[in-house]
Amino acid sequence: MELLLLQALVLGVVEGLTEFLPVSSTGHLILAGEALGFGADDLGKAFEVFIQLGAILAVCWEYRARLAAVARGLPADPEARRFIGLLLVAFLPVAVVGLAAADLIKGYLFRPLPVALAFVAGGLVILWVERRQRARPPRIHTVDGVTWREALWVGLAQVLALVPGTSRSGATIVGGMLAGLSRRAATEFSFFLAIPVMLAASGHELLTHWGDLDRSYGAAFAVGFVAAFGSAFLATRALLRFVSRHTLAPFAWYRIGLGCC
Repeated sequence: MELLLLQALVLGVVEGLTEFLPVSSTGHLILAGEALGFGADDLGKAFEVFIQLGAILAVCWEYRARLAAVARGLPADPEARRFIGLLLVAFLPVAVVGLAAADLIKGYLFRPLPVALAFVAGGLVILWVERRQRARPPRIHTVDGVTWREALWVGLAQVLALVPGTSRSGATIVGGMLAGLSRRAATEFSFFLAIPVMLAASGHELLTHWGDLDRSYGAAFAVGFVAAFGSAFLATRALLRFVSRHTLAPFAWYRIGLGCC
């Protein structure tokens, strides 16, 4: 039992630290699960989905004031409705493609080699986008400046994140930067977009694996959930501070190095 709790703790921390960084939480969980001998069966998949909810909750808590203001303003505030509309536009592409190609992706791409290749490819793309932004300074510096065009561009970029190892956060941040957002604005929009995307994905997976949940593993699920929440909360705050002053190049080189190992 102690080993199971330790595995749950490690995987929860891995999920929380990597979910919102441009390094791919799915890829890291696949590699960590392989190393720990955890996560290959249906119960392991249910666990991974469950701890994702802890990471989502961390973002909801971090932006609770903004989310509450949007919820209160929906009946009468055009800006609140516009904000929800932008998230919906960015959400739809990955929802449609994800439902259509889920079995194909799970059947062929959830393996260490494709994940490693995606790590390297994603790192190279990040380096290219950073170089491009130095030549073309961003036009949009806050989330409030995002238009329908940028939201759709981010949504299309997010489709690439269906490939394990690509990184949902990395794809949306890079997509935002290519659309003219500053690094910080792209990162914040990525955080907000993660809420509907991850809730939908986690909800679907929980319904799929509901029968695999085992009450005897309740303590492990709780440890993983809390670890994911705490580490994700710290990671999101640290990432925003980092991107305000630095490029994403260190994450790119980390991805390339890990993928080559």
